Amino acid sequence: MPGQGAPQGVGRSSRAGSSALEKTLRITEALTAFGGPHRLAELSAAAGVPKSSTYRILVSLVEQGYAVTDGEGSYGVGLRLRTLAAEVSADRPEGIVELLEFLQKCTGQAVHLALRSGNALTYIRTIESARSHRTSSRVGARIPLHATAIGKAVLAHLPPEEAEGILRATGMPALTRQTHTDREVLAAELRTVRLRGYAVDDQEYEPSVRCLGAPVFDRAGVPVGGVSLTAAAFLSTRAELERFSPALLEAARGVQRLLQLGG
Repeated sequence: MPGQGAPQGVGRSSRAGSSALEKTLRITEALTAFGGPHRLAELSAAAGVPKSSTYRILVSLVEQGYAVTDGEGSYGVGLRLRTLAAEVSADRPEGIVELLEFLQKCTGQAVHLALRSGNALTYIRTIESARSHRTSSRVGARIPLHATAIGKAVLAHLPPEEAEGILRATGMPALTRQTHTDREVLAAELRTVRLRGYAVDDQEYEPSVRCLGAPVFDRAGVPVGGVSLTAAAFLSTRAELERFSPALLEAARGVQRLLQLGG
């Protein structure tokens, strides 16, 4: 009868929307299953969604950065989905905060955890040191890759073409007089980072601030962020800060294990 129940078409539209959302979620779950990347037929069968619908949804997920494709019918987890998983895991305090606090107590330096978000990094956790002066590093702040220790640690372990694409998109602006703005100079430094396991920001992002950064990888070996130690340049020389690199690397491995367990 008129005036009773939902307006004509609303229930049908709602059910259609719910069905589309359910299919997308099932395909996303199939996409994250162990053993990826997965073929279209695998994903369709695992999600119980027809191939044509699975393909359309995957195209949308790729466009939004939640999935990636090799162009030959295989699909894997995209950076946006990896970052979301890492952020959810990092937001669960069990283990991670305690580990970062322990690193701060062992070294006396400020400690930061940042995760990659597109072509930049976002600070997720910061633990200040009583010794260090305040910096611009705060939870939620976005920082560049080319001029920060965590950023360079991430760049060093990305496929060369992906790292090159990021630098083309963002440029390499001089943020201080120490910032590397030459692509070849940065490339040589990234080779060193891969060899020793950590990166150094020697007053390249902020004047009078030095940082060490170690990468954190997801289960697929993709660098999703990192952990850093930060010190005032007038309190610690570069050599003094680098003495803490073994502790930093161990803490980064611990954070990585916890993120992978949570993700």
